[in-house]
Amino acid sequence: MRVVLVLLAVLSVSLGGVAAASGLPSWRLLPTGVTAQFRGLSAVDDRVAWVSGTEGTVLRTVDGGRHWSSVGPPGTGALQFRDIEAFDADHAVVLSIGAGTDSRIYRTDDGGQHWRQTFGNTDPAAFYDCLAFFDPWRGLAMSDPVDGRFRVQSTVDGGRHWRQLPDAAFPPALPGEAGFAASGQCVTTAGPFDAWLATGGGSRGRVLHSADGGLHWRAAETPLPGSASAGVFAVAFRTPWQGIVIGGDYAHPDAAGPAVALSRNGGRTWRTPSEYPAGYRSGLAWRGGSVLAVGPGGSDLSPDGGRHWSRLGVGGFDTVDCGRMGACWASGSSGRVARLTF
Repeated sequence: MRVVLVLLAVLSVSLGGVAAASGLPSWRLLPTGVTAQFRGLSAVDDRVAWVSGTEGTVLRTVDGGRHWSSVGPPGTGALQFRDIEAFDADHAVVLSIGAGTDSRIYRTDDGGQHWRQTFGNTDPAAFYDCLAFFDPWRGLAMSDPVDGRFRVQSTVDGGRHWRQLPDAAFPPALPGEAGFAASGQCVTTAGPFDAWLATGGGSRGRVLHSADGGLHWRAAETPLPGSASAGVFAVAFRTPWQGIVIGGDYAHPDAAGPAVALSRNGGRTWRTPSEYPAGYRSGLAWRGGSVLAVGPGGSDLSPDGGRHWSRLGVGGFDTVDCGRMGACWASGSSGRVARLTF
């Protein structure tokens, strides 16, 4: 009982002072009127959020999810938009995944009324999975390995132009190693220079870290086992030192795990906590010192940075994101979008 009371007290502080007596927060489903699968999500704040997914679908809300506008680029109904990064209600960058020319990046500066394609992959061996930004100008887009090394595009003007980082910046990829385009979270940033890439598909889930904005990368193994369907699916860092990865095996989603690992040294080493969510999870987000994890099989909350976990209700999602002032959103299959409420 004493441990439970302590955890509830920590939860109250880390989730913004919510009284323990009110219980755990919960997901409030917000009807979108569509059936697309939304693996791309960008939470700006409690009113503004963008989601992206199958059939070229991009939705935007500016009133907390009461109403959604379909704002996707025209003529992209055959594309899957697996990641989106929004800077506010007007400016966003969206990534479509796939081999060869299906991997594209578009940018809008007027809330989705107009889009411009700013990157088009021409290498049939490349397959772009996700993207992330350090700030509104500098960002990275990650591809599966080409010729044995991961490929990353870099932008310094908010995604209007992209250039490929040198192959020599990356350590050799493991046989079969790649990124998972499951939640738009196989690449993340913290601070002005630190970035991390999450991998699977090889013999072990790994994390690649750059401390200089992408110029050089070092690989570290995690405790998460790898296979063609297993590894690290999402990586998130609260600071350049404190991070968490999550994943599992999407072909065996009910496997007990563990599928979580924590780092306190910028991703140089990783350890498994004593508690972890049961089964495969694909998305992560920090909210203060707390962590939200989601997957098709359910969602979970850790009040203490990933050491202890509690299950949240209303089913599963593919991805989760928290914006300004602690506003957290989740999205997934069949047009499902939800906002965390207390």
